[in-house]
Amino acid sequence: MSIATRTGDDGTTGLMFGHRVPKTDGRIEAYGAIDELSAAIGLARSHREDRWIAEEMLRVQRELVVVMGELAVLPTDREKYAGKGFKFVDEAMVNRLDGVILVLEARGLKTNGWNIPGATPMSAGLHLARTVCRRAEREVLRLGDEVREANPCVIRYLNRLSDVLWLCARVVEDLSGQVPQLV
Repeated sequence: MSIATRTGDDGTTGLMFGHRVPKTDGRIEAYGAIDELSAAIGLARSHREDRWIAEEMLRVQRELVVVMGELAVLPTDREKYAGKGFKFVDEAMVNRLDGVILVLEARGLKTNGWNIPGATPMSAGLHLARTVCRRAEREVLRLGDEVREANPCVIRYLNRLSDVLWLCARVVEDLSGQVPQLV
């Protein structure tokens, strides 16, 4: 079976359970941004300047699959999705990120303003991932109340994740001995 199904040649793509929508649909924009976020995290993770952070980022990438899956399901199909054993973003995922924030903040970061990304390859990748995460959060918010009411944990997870990514980038910068360029 070929990966090239040609079903998108008409400008549409599939959601879960056979629903077709335009490739410009807000859901596609939202989970596309999450996919891009995972790729940016993967790029940062590949530098492995900090093993603990690299392992955390792999966990995040796995969780982002859950986020993308949930966004690819219409509200009318949520019950069917759960019945097939798929997971939704939940409070435990948000709480896990809160725990990561506590660990990172315990490293005693000092900041005096805005920094310019690029001190190290991993930190630059984490800063890139942070900006993609913020965009993904905005794309999910654009989906409106229907999605937010279905699961407010999705927005909370993305908001928390952008904080984690910023802290991870700063930790990597500190560990490198590179002084970030503050503006």
